[in-house]
Amino acid sequence: MSAPRLEIQTSPGLWNWLAEHNVSLALTTYQSNRLILIGRSAEGERLALQERLFDKPMGLCLHEDRLTLSTRYQLWELANRLPPGHTHEGGDRLYVPSRSWITGDLNVHELAIDRNGRLLFVNTDFSCLATLDPEHSFAPLWRPPFIKTLVAEDRCHLNGLALQDGVPTWMSACSRTDTAAGWRHHRHDGGIVLNIPENAIVATGLSMPHSPRWYRERLWLLNSGSGELGYLDGERFVPVAYGPGFARGLDFVGDFALIGLSQLRSASFGGLALERRLAADGRQAQCGLLVVDLNTGAVVHWLRFATLIEELFDLIVLPGIRQPRALGLQDDAIERLVSFPGSDGLVITKPTAARPARGPAAPVAGLPRLDPNTVKYQRVYHLTPENLKRYDALTTPRLSQRWASQPQRGELIGLSAALDGTMIGFAVAEQWQTPDGELRAELLSLHVSSIYRRLGIAERLRHELQRVTAAPLALSPPPDDQPSPEEIAP
Repeated sequence: MSAPRLEIQTSPGLWNWLAEHNVSLALTTYQSNRLILIGRSAEGERLALQERLFDKPMGLCLHEDRLTLSTRYQLWELANRLPPGHTHEGGDRLYVPSRSWITGDLNVHELAIDRNGRLLFVNTDFSCLATLDPEHSFAPLWRPPFIKTLVAEDRCHLNGLALQDGVPTWMSACSRTDTAAGWRHHRHDGGIVLNIPENAIVATGLSMPHSPRWYRERLWLLNSGSGELGYLDGERFVPVAYGPGFARGLDFVGDFALIGLSQLRSASFGGLALERRLAADGRQAQCGLLVVDLNTGAVVHWLRFATLIEELFDLIVLPGIRQPRALGLQDDAIERLVSFPGSDGLVITKPTAARPARGPAAPVAGLPRLDPNTVKYQRVYHLTPENLKRYDALTTPRLSQRWASQPQRGELIGLSAALDGTMIGFAVAEQWQTPDGELRAELLSLHVSSIYRRLGIAERLRHELQRVTAAPLALSPPPDDQPSPEEIAP
């Protein structure tokens, strides 16, 4: 069975709008590990869409014809290798991974390059604005005044960054909390905007705000929990437009704003004003993008993802580009397309000879070329110690031993990984409320079949479980005779 294809639906005039403004678009979706480039085909009035796989792509920015992308534990720079006037497979830009920086898993959200060429990024796990450091994973530059220490606890969900005249000036966060994942209890109206030079909170009462942008002498942002685009007038958020989805990812072209929309995750987004408004309108949250007229607030064009993609993170405009393309890390072309001073464009090298090997299956260095779409992840509902008995061989540590000595405390949440209909991975977490009302979550078991370990499956199971729990996911200590989840994780 072939993997499902990415399908989109668009308003009839989107191609013409892109052509009129001579722009194309780039989007990221960590939910499906894709960098998506949207341009115009040279043949007919058709959109040209290309997708490239990265591990948890999030923040995205363009600077001097180079894309910079944040991923799970790396920042990537993709440089255009096409000289002016050259094309490659119909594209007038070819972004090639040229260098990367390994930061560790910091949960990097947005990033930007300041007027001095310095790469800045929102270090969400450590609740700070950071930059690169050749001797360390990162160098902290600024943290909100209420964050007392640097610790990997995602205390306020600092997520957005806006430059003003090339200087980092504005940031958004989901709360002003200084406790581990404290922001999760303030999703409805705890969101804030911060001013870096003033070291102060300048707006409150927002719902999970994202994507602050300084444009035409105004600070624009997305009040994501209400699905609204607006701007700050002093301390007041002034809504301008509404979209039927969790708004995240924002850029501008002339009198227009482009807004990314995501579907709702029940555990993370439950009870938001957006959810109530959608229910009142009888609508479902959509994933895609909107083109909004800033003068009227009207949606003039739209694009929706019909398959595969449920959430977007970032969205940027690529000015002066008709059809952007990129080489991916799993593409053979990245081995054979080279350039050098005086080459006048790309040179195709001869195919590589078979790699030397001893024995029938020598390992190949580099990133594994595994299509993540071949592994299917699915939530397992209504778990109890009794019906978990049939999964006991897929639990590490064995949950049957746990239930023999410990009672169930709360809701059991399961997630399976399957390949060609066969379960190859299984994770179980428990979520409960303490007597003082604090919400807790614990990873009880994480198992991946031995031949499929070190391919990212265990990490994906852990990540997806964290998404559906409303509290930080702690690890359960295994018994002495069982391997720990860390030992079987990739």
